[in-house]
Amino acid sequence: MLNLIHQQNLSMSPKSRVFFIYRKDDFMKVAILVDGGYYRKKAAKAFGNIGAKERAIELYKYCYRHLTETVFEQKVHHDLYRIFYYDCPPIDKQIFHPLLKRNIDFSRSDTKSWTLDFFNELSRKRKVALRLGELSENTVHYNLKYDTTKKIMNGNKDIENLVERDFELNLEQKGVDMRIGLDIAQLAFKKQVDKIILIAGDSDFVPAAKLARREGIDFILDPLGAHIKDNLSLHIDGLRTCDNAFRTQSN
Repeated sequence: MLNLIHQQNLSMSPKSRVFFIYRKDDFMKVAILVDGGYYRKKAAKAFGNIGAKERAIELYKYCYRHLTETVFEQKVHHDLYRIFYYDCPPIDKQIFHPLLKRNIDFSRSDTKSWTLDFFNELSRKRKVALRLGELSENTVHYNLKYDTTKKIMNGNKDIENLVERDFELNLEQKGVDMRIGLDIAQLAFKKQVDKIILIAGDSDFVPAAKLARREGIDFILDPLGAHIKDNLSLHIDGLRTCDNAFRTQSN
């Protein structure tokens, strides 16, 4: 609970001034849940492509920034329960490329090596739990990028002029959203934390967020600077991104 103390305010009468002082009992136990694929994509745009170890350190430090906040002009430092990181193992098969007319072997790719190194580095961090789903391998294929398709349909680009960068690999995750929802429910029902911070960018979390709030959990969303739908504010207790670099690249 908060201690209420009345003191003089420069802009108010002495009897009107109310501010808050946090006691140790007021500090919250916080769980931070990270949609890994979303974070890595946003971080690459905001900070560029860096090594696996450096990206793991970057994410770890970013999560810890969420443990400090300013409340009524006072800095409050909360306690970390655990960081839950959700992702999928890298693709490990050959995929046919329609332009190159040959298979691309991802089992030997730099992307696979980087991703495994990143998971390894992150798993060594204190209070970090990896929750890995899986890729839906039957749906993995190359697609034309949206901008390229639009140019073709508008007559601004000919099919004969397509190049390799006009294509992107389509990957679908399985089990990641389910694991996030189950962990939120467990944290809420077992009263293991006071606050849940979810670093994610879509609205699939809404049912789990509503459940957590009904159980008295403070639920904060960090979309890493991305715009969220107005109605999502009905299902969260706060919105916070801790680095302006994410907001800059989202504009």
